[in-house]
Amino acid sequence: MRSKSEIICQLLDPGIIAVVRAKSTDQVIPLTEALLAGGVIAVEITMTTPNAIEAIREASQKFGTRALIGVGTVLDVLTCRLAIEAGAQFVVSPIMRPELVNVAHAADRPVMLGAYTPTEAQMAYEAGADFIKIFPADGLGPNYIKALRAPLPQLRMVPTGGVDLHNVEDFLKAGCAALGVGSSLISQQILRDANWLELTRLAAEFVEAARNAR
Repeated sequence: MRSKSEIICQLLDPGIIAVVRAKSTDQVIPLTEALLAGGVIAVEITMTTPNAIEAIREASQKFGTRALIGVGTVLDVLTCRLAIEAGAQFVVSPIMRPELVNVAHAADRPVMLGAYTPTEAQMAYEAGADFIKIFPADGLGPNYIKALRAPLPQLRMVPTGGVDLHNVEDFLKAGCAALGVGSSLISQQILRDANWLELTRLAAEFVEAARNAR
């Protein structure tokens, strides 16, 4: 079993966290296979995926040490516990839920709390969050991250929403620890068509862009 520090290291390299909002549980396994083939190992299965806990369990059992299977859109302690019991290796909330920190850390799992403002970001850090999810980031952009890091350099920020191949470099050079990538990687069309080859191609492009930016 990986330790929290080992999981954090793997989340940072290459620093692309795939945010999965699958239409069915059946899509999660082939989708994860496709991401892994492209070099993306961090897979955040959101609770908006049907039967998300079971999907996390199946993916964790199948991929073992090959992937980092996490849980996203966690809004309460019970969901956090159930997901960790199912095998989730990291926990992500889109909002500031300090009570998730103790649950995740008790299981030696890193946790990412959501924030939008500087005050929320600092509060998440003081609550013990390992990462701060800047969400939604599509209206903010890399310059916001740069401005935030000037007075708050201690924050390990992960913008989610609005991250695409054109701004990966800008976000990382602005000081982001990693990037949460959703529909620009796992598009609705890819899910509709089950076009896993296209997903692998896109995943490889994101990984290359991230490595080049480092």
